[in-house]
Amino acid sequence: MPDETHEDGPKPASGETRPAAAGRVPTPAPPPDDDRTEPASEPGLPGDSTEPTESGESGESGAESADTGSADTEEADRNGETDQDAETDQDAEGDRDGDGEGDTEVAPSGALVPEETEPPVGERDPATGTPVNLPARVATERAAPDPRAPDPAHDVEQRKREAGVDHLFPFGRPGQPLGRAHPFVFGFTAALGVITAWLLVRAATNAKSVIVMIVVAMFLAVGLNPAVERLRRFGLPRGAAVASVFLLVILFFAGFVASLVQPVTEQVTELRKNIPEYVEQLQNNQTLADWDKRYGLLERAEKGVNSPDFQNSLTDTATGIGKVAVNGIFQTITILILTLYFLSSLPQIKTFFYQLAPRSRRARVALLGDEILDRIGGYVAGQFTIAFIAGVSSYVFLSIIGVKYALALALIVAVTDLIPLIGATIGAVIVSLVAFLTGDTTDLIICAIFYLVYQQLENYLVYPRVMKRTVDVQPAVTIVAALVGAALLGVVGALLAIPTAAAISLLIREVVMPRQETL
Repeated sequence: MPDETHEDGPKPASGETRPAAAGRVPTPAPPPDDDRTEPASEPGLPGDSTEPTESGESGESGAESADTGSADTEEADRNGETDQDAETDQDAEGDRDGDGEGDTEVAPSGALVPEETEPPVGERDPATGTPVNLPARVATERAAPDPRAPDPAHDVEQRKREAGVDHLFPFGRPGQPLGRAHPFVFGFTAALGVITAWLLVRAATNAKSVIVMIVVAMFLAVGLNPAVERLRRFGLPRGAAVASVFLLVILFFAGFVASLVQPVTEQVTELRKNIPEYVEQLQNNQTLADWDKRYGLLERAEKGVNSPDFQNSLTDTATGIGKVAVNGIFQTITILILTLYFLSSLPQIKTFFYQLAPRSRRARVALLGDEILDRIGGYVAGQFTIAFIAGVSSYVFLSIIGVKYALALALIVAVTDLIPLIGATIGAVIVSLVAFLTGDTTDLIICAIFYLVYQQLENYLVYPRVMKRTVDVQPAVTIVAALVGAALLGVVGALLAIPTAAAISLLIREVVMPRQETL
């Protein structure tokens, strides 16, 4: 009921705050009912204006004023006509359209409005992807079939009902897909991984010879690259520098082969001439004659030579030796060609592998890679230096004592000395044996003593000094790496073991150890 006191009193100016009723605080209005259909009072009506109640008014008038003010506030909140509610709505709308803050909708009464959630989408049309409304019997999980129902194996209609046939699935609804944790999926994936790994191992095993040739060619290219870079410092372009270094390598191999042709030819010719003399000596040998009387050696030897098995084995042996020789020549030519290609395009190969590293770590990877390649090049240069010293020393020594084919034997010593640990021993045995066959026992003893002393000097003076400057690997690590490499890949493994150990030690010192200090 409107209070007449409010009509007689002056109205508050716009922007002023209505004072509360004296002596009491108006109770907050309850949230509006959605079913209420009371007409909203328009602004400007007498009932909407309120006046402050004087302190002398009765409590009934104050109560009526408070009730009237609460009613007016409720109507203004429901209709959204007050300036404060309009600003609140604008702020909420701006937050929803802007940065996402304040997206929570508030009802005029101050209560939070629950967010509207879209209804869950059931099945979609496989052709268009739009949601479809399925019948209630297929929208829910399919219930267990009624045991009294006919068997779908005999009843077509029952078969369609249980399968959930409709216009989208003419052959029934598909079942749930198998999850990753399903035993069948896990077992199939694991079996597929095992088969793939097995095939990769088989492929690597079958291509072992090709992989070894590629690795050796890359190793030689990296080892010869320091010589190319040194020639480039003198003003030569990279193509001319690569051609010069590769020509020196070709001349070395050609000289090695040419030095072996002459002694091999002479020995074969001499053996062919001396065969009748050797047979006569065997026949006139008294010891051999006594053995022949006791055991029938000549008769057994004659039967063995004339037997088909001996002839077949001799043919197979000759064929195998020929195949090995041809295969060795082919592999040597292939390695030389690959070395030439790798040496000419080594900067591009390095750049390609460096770009595989993440951009944030590429600079450090490139620096470590350059250091590893420099150490490999230093190792190859050091090995060639040690082999050159061994070859020159052998040539001077064999020329002094007068052993035949001194140049060929010196080249053999130089080549075998490239093999770590056992290379020098192999060369010494070959030289001593040739000196004994072409000379006498004195030459054998002198050669054995010389190479025994030289190997001690090389192992304890020359080799550690050269490798310390070029590779920076401890002697114990060198020996262990050479033994492991020889056990894995033979001679090639022994050649690659020391630079591999140098690279691993560098990575451990520069990557692993600093990281351990930060943990």
